[in-house]
Amino acid sequence: MSVSAVVVSHGHARELETLLPPLAAQVDEVVVVANTVDSVPGVLPPGARVLENARPLRLAANINLGTAATSGAWVLYSNPDVAPAAGAVSALQHFGEAHGRCGIAGPRTTWPDGTWQPTRRDFPTVRGTLVRRTPLRRLFPPLERQRSHYHLDEDVADPVQADWLLGAFLLLRREMLDELGGFDEGYRHYVEDIDLCYRAMRAGWERWYVPAAHVTHDWAQVTDRRFLSRHTLWHARSMARFLRRHPETLARL
Repeated sequence: MSVSAVVVSHGHARELETLLPPLAAQVDEVVVVANTVDSVPGVLPPGARVLENARPLRLAANINLGTAATSGAWVLYSNPDVAPAAGAVSALQHFGEAHGRCGIAGPRTTWPDGTWQPTRRDFPTVRGTLVRRTPLRRLFPPLERQRSHYHLDEDVADPVQADWLLGAFLLLRREMLDELGGFDEGYRHYVEDIDLCYRAMRAGWERWYVPAAHVTHDWAQVTDRRFLSRHTLWHARSMARFLRRHPETLARL
């Protein structure tokens, strides 16, 4: 078996009706981790399996659970709010198999209206994160003042390496996941994708942005819309964990 898809649903049954048919057509197996009740649509593509949690788990734990229940050499993780174009998975897989140290590959991503969504990022700095996640962003708009962080002037057509890739739709080499121990389950929510890419980098695994693969992502951007919410608290706690786990990053203020 070559590519196994893992999707975590936390009440996203409606979104899965759009995601699962095109995704199942591009992979060898699909596992849906139902993190809450009413997380799975009434009809599933042939061969799709469901793992039902007795109680909700953190996102990283759910991805690891789904990964352990599959056997593909590659694990495709997808958010429920993504719609992959035809051939997206094969484009990522073919690139990854041609590059032996590619541990993570991500696609070119657009909003539902077709606007490019920048998912290739630099590793975060303390100063940049404070601006993005506090009212300071009113004074220093990140998409104007941190263009290099988001690579906003680099909508490239050819594959390019990345520090980290937004974890909405990622092809992950199982060998790498086994070596790293999977996603860090200590993150409540957010930053687990940055952490995985950072640990992959330190272990010598490459992270590639592959624009030949295309997906649409109806991204909610919850932490960008409100300053004070449980999501911004989760994000702050996750960033604090990242700094505790990787204190050397504090040098990149």
